[in-house]
Amino acid sequence: MVSGVTPAGLAQHYPRLYHMAEGSSWAGIQRHGLFSTQALVDLFEVPTEIRHSILAQQRKELIGIEHPVHGRAAIRDQKPLNRSKLEGCLEGCSFHEWLQMLNSRVFFWLCKERLQTLMCAREYCGQTHVVLILDTLRLATDYQPRITLAPMNTGNTRPFAHSRSLKTFSRMADYPFEERLRLGPYYTVVELAVEEGVQNIMDYMVGAAEMKCSTCDKTKKQSIVTVKELYPL
Repeated sequence: MVSGVTPAGLAQHYPRLYHMAEGSSWAGIQRHGLFSTQALVDLFEVPTEIRHSILAQQRKELIGIEHPVHGRAAIRDQKPLNRSKLEGCLEGCSFHEWLQMLNSRVFFWLCKERLQTLMCAREYCGQTHVVLILDTLRLATDYQPRITLAPMNTGNTRPFAHSRSLKTFSRMADYPFEERLRLGPYYTVVELAVEEGVQNIMDYMVGAAEMKCSTCDKTKKQSIVTVKELYPL
């Protein structure tokens, strides 16, 4: 039986949301908010040929875009995806439909441990990132109609490519929250995504900082270290 979850119920178990942004993105986030890749490409009026490389293909590297009014923005790569693995685990949708889905949302972690796992992954370990920390209750209350929850890391195929489909994403009212609580907070909800993004992101901000992984040496204990506090000052 699907029980669903309310904003208050979600915030009870996950009071904070975490988003890892590219290291130079803070000024743009303050100015524009946090956009999905699709929404950001639209805002910056990116030319057709460049749009294709951003939206219709897996991004192997970070892509910078510019606009005479909006300035500069950086669109993250999708290195954790492996196309052949992803195509082998998709159910009822194509590789390009999955990319379209990913590009239409902004993703948040619900626990700091998963943020650390991403930040200390080999592709990002040596980099400094902007980490946003948001108030779950306020954001989930205001954006509930555009929020989906997922029980897995939908943008990753390592080390295993778990089966996934567009039904992997559920509205809060349809998510089997109570049934998954027995798995513990690390697995109850893995991702929270907001369709199109959160333009008024500063209204939900609890903190923001430049952060990095403490070490890229996997034989040593890893943690997240703060390089510079950004918000509040």
